[in-house]
Amino acid sequence: MSVGNFSGGAVPGAEAPRVTSWNTVASYATYAEAHAAVDRLATAGFPIEEIEIVGSDLRSVERVTGRLSLAQATASGAGSGAWVGLFVGLIVGLFTVGPAWLGLIVGGILIGAAFGMVLGLAFGIAARRRGEYSALRTVVATRYDVIALDGTAPAARDALGVAPPPPTAPPPPPVYS
Repeated sequence: MSVGNFSGGAVPGAEAPRVTSWNTVASYATYAEAHAAVDRLATAGFPIEEIEIVGSDLRSVERVTGRLSLAQATASGAGSGAWVGLFVGLIVGLFTVGPAWLGLIVGGILIGAAFGMVLGLAFGIAARRRGEYSALRTVVATRYDVIALDGTAPAARDALGVAPPPPTAPPPPPVYS
């Protein structure tokens, strides 16, 4: 079993990528296919510490989910405000003695939610005037290369039973219009 970090942050105890020379073992269209190839290498006893998966040709994808409604903006603002209010209530509650801390937390949540609703409504009205919409954004790769470090690519290709990839030509220069 493998553990991946898809948040883009550093995994505690993990090293930074060590790409010293680009020795592509195989290329795949999806991350799942590249991951399965690494699993096959691990099963074959290959030292997978010498393997990395590199996503190439990144694209930003925005999936429009609909128009931004005032109800969505207000609810989102209330939720965010409630979290801020909870945090402030907890901080103030640290310096309170007795059962009054519970009232501070509840009060912080309610005041934060009310303040967030007002701000969410105001930002929602401003966004509607600009014709805003709600969307989910992500970055995806169009190709995933399984690469091997320190000259281990031929052994990895043998373990996977794949031929070396053909050399690639450099991309054409950009055209500005």
